[in-house]
Amino acid sequence: MRADRVFAYGATAGLIADRILGDPRRGHPVAAFGRAAAAVERALWRDRRSAGVAHAAVCAGGAAVLGVLAARAVRSRPAAARIALTAAATWAVVGGTTLGREARAIGGALAAGDVDVARERLPHLCGRDPHSLDGQQIARAVVESVAENTSDAVVGALVWGAVAGVPGLAAFRAVNTLDAMVGHKSPRHLNYGWASARLDDLAGWPGARLTALAAVAAGPDRRGALRAWRADAAAHPSPNAGPVEASFAGALGVRLGGTLAYGGRVEHRAVLNGAYGRPVEVADIDRAVRLSQRVTWLALGACAALRYAVSRRPGKGRR
Repeated sequence: MRADRVFAYGATAGLIADRILGDPRRGHPVAAFGRAAAAVERALWRDRRSAGVAHAAVCAGGAAVLGVLAARAVRSRPAAARIALTAAATWAVVGGTTLGREARAIGGALAAGDVDVARERLPHLCGRDPHSLDGQQIARAVVESVAENTSDAVVGALVWGAVAGVPGLAAFRAVNTLDAMVGHKSPRHLNYGWASARLDDLAGWPGARLTALAAVAAGPDRRGALRAWRADAAAHPSPNAGPVEASFAGALGVRLGGTLAYGGRVEHRAVLNGAYGRPVEVADIDRAVRLSQRVTWLALGACAALRYAVSRRPGKGRR
């Protein structure tokens, strides 16, 4: 069976498994990678960029190598084995169902008027400091996180799976996890996490654009999504979160961005879709989750087509 069909069938099965099962509470492969990466950090940490480069190379490179070894182990096996490996890898690296569940749990708490519970759950979804946020600000944070994580936790992985198969899936999730662990601007990680943050920007670039494009196609306001993407994405400090959050803002008809706080550090960001959107409401959380789900399936179709194109390049045969 050709590699493009293996990817299409395996990735579809993996997304279905994620939809049914979500993430396991214990023994998740990404959590195991995180523990290993933390151990590497304890061994390598120095307040230098060069140490961070070594950390990123060891962790992301190690994940890619494991993916290569796994793919080689089933290369000569029946197609069902290769599909099963792709499905397992896809399920392990995507997190769309857990993203939606956490978002809706916070939305449910807000709808019930229990802002304290919503504040307690918000760190499960994003790194925002919840203590100074009111209900509307929490709802905005949730919608922003759903948008950004649709790219980071789902679409970006599918893109690299389409390009490089199981090694691509593993390497992308490793890079994204490293960025979450050390790629922020805390005093400890300002230099050490520089390489992981830049690598994540590079790896996430195609997935973010595909996510934004799918949000335009699948959103309730296509014209608004495209307009906000073109007008406001560049104002966001992240080259990848900008297109995604702007397109979601325009598609949903809401305003995103503005003032936020991470661990006591306050940032004043540009408002996305400010001229046309309204403040985020609690009901917009569910709308954002449903848009995220539609984006996921559109992205899968695009990535299957990409894998077909990759497999048809000269010199590419059966895998």
